[in-house]
Amino acid sequence: MPDVPYETLAGLAENPALPADLVDRLLAHPGSRRTLAGRQDLTEPQVARLLAHVPASVALKQRLPAAVRRRLTDHPDVWVRISLVHNADLADGTTPENRELLERLAADPAPEVRKELAESARTPADLRARLAHDPDPDVRAALAQWWTDAPEPVRRTLLTDPEGSVRAAACARYFHRLPHPVPPADLVPALLADPLTRAGAVPHCTLDADTARSLADDPDPDVRQALAAHPDLPADTRARLAADPRALVRLAVLARPDTPAADRAALHDSITGPFEPPGEDVDEETAIELEIDHFGVRIELRMLQLPWVTADPLPHLDSPHPAFRRAAAASPDLPAEARARLLADPDNEVALAAAASSPDPIDPVTAERLDREHRPAKRMRWRPADRYPLPVETLRRLATDPDPRMRQLALREPELPAALLERLAADPEEPVRRTTASHPRLTPATLRALLADPCERVARSAAANPALPVEEMRAVLDAAGL
Repeated sequence: MPDVPYETLAGLAENPALPADLVDRLLAHPGSRRTLAGRQDLTEPQVARLLAHVPASVALKQRLPAAVRRRLTDHPDVWVRISLVHNADLADGTTPENRELLERLAADPAPEVRKELAESARTPADLRARLAHDPDPDVRAALAQWWTDAPEPVRRTLLTDPEGSVRAAACARYFHRLPHPVPPADLVPALLADPLTRAGAVPHCTLDADTARSLADDPDPDVRQALAAHPDLPADTRARLAADPRALVRLAVLARPDTPAADRAALHDSITGPFEPPGEDVDEETAIELEIDHFGVRIELRMLQLPWVTADPLPHLDSPHPAFRRAAAASPDLPAEARARLLADPDNEVALAAAASSPDPIDPVTAERLDREHRPAKRMRWRPADRYPLPVETLRRLATDPDPRMRQLALREPELPAALLERLAADPEEPVRRTTASHPRLTPATLRALLADPCERVARSAAANPALPVEEMRAVLDAAGL
């Protein structure tokens, strides 16, 4: 097969304007079939061809007749049956044909399929309750983590499961959905006594001084972190946890409303300062955990929730700690002057929180600054301009901005002048060219040039553009020998 980059063919497979006869030609390319399976304009013969080659992708993405879905419940590939659990046609589990399919999947011999049903909020409640007695503990543990609003009899069954991994999943500090379940009060003492469920039980226990001291000695840092957030924590135990070797435990103390300001400042410095290696008396594995904990806590600090600060924001407007100013900025009841101060805060996350809670529109100058200064803690597609769109005149000005991130924003203007489009199509930065390649007003000549871009991701974006002339699509398939 001639050398046409895979990304270019993948872009054509995504292109909503690809004619049916060209879809037929592209079906001959094995690398494009999974992408083609996501199209919702396929004919029945095209779906049938894809079922022969990529049945899992078809089972996941295509609307299928009930008879076809029933056949797929017996497919020998477990990934096909797993994909079928998430098929949109099974969203309504009350119809007789769907109920039959779900019953078959709930009795599937592969625990991976039953696990997907346990995790799915679309699974009927009675079938989910049946999975609380599944023979595979991984299925029961998945149910415990995902069905957080299960009826109390089901939660009791999971919390008292003979398998430790299931109990740990049912009484944990983290769940996959909200709201986090509260264990029945009569089970809390046993859960607190079990090392596997202790951390999850701490927030729900009655805390006296002796229990607090005992839990502060627990070797599990998750237990000590949960203890540090308990509302009834004695002051002496709080002071002890403030010196805990684990940064996440100290962060929980920092976030308490009763932590003295001086202690909070010292805690903040210990969390955000350089890592200090432990002494030689600490084993290597623990030393590595402490270092990972120290660097991971900075992300936790940026996402810290402080509802007591949000409820009473004014005392925290000038806090030296950005997390506290951010929590204050999240209050919808801020006076106008206080909100203006927080919108101008040098910490972008604080300013974003003030913008998000503002009852008034954000002016264009502030909106541009929010986006320009945005640097998320981890890779993400969202940016402030998604929530606070910039006016046309600003977008056109940004087409020549020195920052490539801001030049990308210019392409959100659907009527961007041709001269600016041509300039951005030749931009030295690949992300700018890639964004340009999806613009609806590109000329055929510019799209042709972008199809030949040395960066395959740019070429893919051009190939996926509905403005690409059909003759250009056909030329790509001709060059690929399809």
